Amino acid sequence: MSQETAKELMEFIEKSPTSFHAVKTMGDMLDREGYIKLEEKDRWHLDLGGKYYTTRNGSALIAFSIPRGELTGFRIIASHSDSPSFKIKENPEILVENQYVKLNTEGYGGMLCAPWMDRPLSVAGRIAVKEEGKIVTRLVDIDRDLVMIPNLAIHMNREANNGYKYNPQKDLLPLFGEASAKGRFQKILAEAAGVKEEEILGHDLFLYNRQKGTIWGAEEEFISIGRLDDLQCAFASLKGFLAGPKEKYGAIHCVMDNEEVGSGTKQGAASTFLYDVLLRIQKGLGGDYEDHLRCVADSFMISADNAHAVHPNYTEKADPVNRPFLNKGIVIKHSANQKYCTDGYSAAVFKDICRRAGVPFQTFTNRSDMPGGSTLGNISMAQVSVNAVDIGLPQLAMHSPYETAGIEDTDYFIKAATVFFE
Repeated sequence: MSQETAKELMEFIEKSPTSFHAVKTMGDMLDREGYIKLEEKDRWHLDLGGKYYTTRNGSALIAFSIPRGELTGFRIIASHSDSPSFKIKENPEILVENQYVKLNTEGYGGMLCAPWMDRPLSVAGRIAVKEEGKIVTRLVDIDRDLVMIPNLAIHMNREANNGYKYNPQKDLLPLFGEASAKGRFQKILAEAAGVKEEEILGHDLFLYNRQKGTIWGAEEEFISIGRLDDLQCAFASLKGFLAGPKEKYGAIHCVMDNEEVGSGTKQGAASTFLYDVLLRIQKGLGGDYEDHLRCVADSFMISADNAHAVHPNYTEKADPVNRPFLNKGIVIKHSANQKYCTDGYSAAVFKDICRRAGVPFQTFTNRSDMPGGSTLGNISMAQVSVNAVDIGLPQLAMHSPYETAGIEDTDYFIKAATVFFE
């Protein structure tokens, strides 16, 4: 089963080179399961037993199902759609020495820079065009090996293997073509989108790694591909959401954008997106604000964002006793300074879910002398205050364009999510 799930996960990720594509891919899965898409600008009329989803900015998605009986609370799994990358700037072409054309980019999120070099890359995202008097967006993926960031030869940088501080404006701009490529980027973009060059009025475009996912290891126990953080959790939680009976509580599959840059956008965890949807569910069923507050008080959220596994070459970087490994189960993340929302109660709830699902769990804390990252759990609590736990699937090379995880762990989370949505 793990091999089959891993291949499905790789297919999901390869269809999702950007957060916009990830939301489209999830929307297609929900459409096939009979979920009705709602637009935020429309009035919502909801039914008991109904299945719905909505999106914001085309890069964040919330799907929900309503029980046939009284709605008394919500069961929520939240993840994020974005991954560190390089964003294409406006007027991106730079002519170099009348010989080369490179593209002007800037970093999005805290990526590992070195692995982006010397591998085939392309460009995907969305464009904005005017149709019938309105500005609309279209997804675009230049589905071929288009650019590369070439390394400087060791002969010209003898200190390259002794540690190097990358300058993103100098060292990390991708090569697009020879001088004859000047003026071609907009044309190639338009061709991929099926529009005329002059119709493109705006864009949100990112580089992505073209290398296909692989299953590898002595016993084929590892999976490597880009954007495992956090599409592995988004995929697994959606599979569990669709499989779970969802009979007693309102079930919420929530995928936010912009976690990698702080979540402070209209489609991020700090926004009102989740709050708005939960309140509108009550209003759509004829409830009031008091009903909303009562439901939130009887709700629970799993914040799902991948976790650091012990690295085989840097075992000293992990906590002395809380040491997650690949293929050993879902990771419950703890932080005394509240970078994670887990507390004793919510950890106990999630451990009980895992035991009921028959899947293993592990724990993660940072070394006490090493500050760690944060995720969307506590950020979202500012808008929707519920009991919540931060979890993730263990991985290596987080924020590389080619990350590694265990082949078993996706299945573990699907099973736990299915039980959670019972």
